[in-house]
Amino acid sequence: MAAAPAAADWTAIGVLVRLVVTDPAALDPARQRLEADLAALDRACSRFRPDSEIRALDSGDGRPTEVSPLLAGALAAALAAAADTDGDVDPTVGEALARSGYDRDFADVAPDGPRVTVVPAAVPGWRLVQLDTERRTVVVPAGVRLDLGATAKAWAADRAADALAHELGCGVLVGLGGDLACAGPAPHGGWQVRVQDVTGPVAGPPVGSTCQVALHAGGLATSSTTARRWVRGGQVLHHIIDPRNGLPARSPWRTVSVAAGSTLSANTLSTAAVVRGARAVPWLESRAATARLVGTDGRTHLTGGWPVDVPAVAS
Repeated sequence: MAAAPAAADWTAIGVLVRLVVTDPAALDPARQRLEADLAALDRACSRFRPDSEIRALDSGDGRPTEVSPLLAGALAAALAAAADTDGDVDPTVGEALARSGYDRDFADVAPDGPRVTVVPAAVPGWRLVQLDTERRTVVVPAGVRLDLGATAKAWAADRAADALAHELGCGVLVGLGGDLACAGPAPHGGWQVRVQDVTGPVAGPPVGSTCQVALHAGGLATSSTTARRWVRGGQVLHHIIDPRNGLPARSPWRTVSVAAGSTLSANTLSTAAVVRGARAVPWLESRAATARLVGTDGRTHLTGGWPVDVPAVAS
C-alpha cells in the first residue's frame, strides 16, 4: 500500500502556505525549496518591503529599469492577466489600495479606524507599464505604484508545484492563501480540497459556505471580499479594487472560486469575476470556466460543470 501524502503548513508572504507531497520522504526538501522560493518572491514583489524590487519602481522616472528574472516573470503574468480580462485585473492599483487603508502587510492593517476619504478615480492603467522580456527591463511612469497581489501568488504556486514535481518525482500540491496548484501524479481520488469563503487551516472548522472538490491537475483559486477586509468610519473595505474607479469592488459576490488549467488562469478569472459583478456569470460561461460563485445573499451559482455542494470532511 502506498504511503499517505505528507503535508506541512506555515505562514509566509502574508498568507497561509500548505505543501502536500505524495512521497513523504520528499516533504523536507520540498519545504526547503518552497521556503526559499517564497523568500525570493517577497524580496522581488512585496510592496510592503522598502527594500523590495517592486518598491524601487515607485520612484521610476519613465526610463527603462532592469529587473530580476523573478520580477520580470511576475510582471509578465500580471500584464497577461490584465490583457485577458480587458483590465479588470490591473497591476497599477497600488496607490488605490494604499489610499483605502491597505498600505502595509495585512496582519498589520488595523481592523477598524477613522473614515478615509477616497475620490473615485480610474487607476493609471496596465497599458502604461512597458515590459521588455528579452532585455528584462520595465518602464513604469512616475506616480504609478504597482501591486501584483492579484496574480503573483497564483503564478508562484504554479511555478513551485511544477518545479517540485519535476525535481522530486512525485505529486505536489502547493497552496498560497486562496491559490492552489498541483503537479505530478495526484493521489488516488485526487487532491481533496475544501472551498470556503475565508482561507483557514485545513483542520479548522469551515467558515461560511463550503464545498469539497477533487483536484487532479492544474489549479484552483478563490477570490473573496470577506477574507481581507477592514472598516474605516463604519465603511467596510476590501482588497479587490475595481480599476475603473479605484475603489473596492461593489460586487454581488462574496466569493468566486475557479478551477482551470493553471492557478494563474483560475486566479485571473476569479478576481475578474468579482470586479465584473452581475456580468460575471455570462462572462464565465462564455469562457467555459468551471466556477462557483457565492452571492452576498448566500446563494450559490455554478458554471462549467462545477459539482453541486455536498457535505464532506476536509482532508
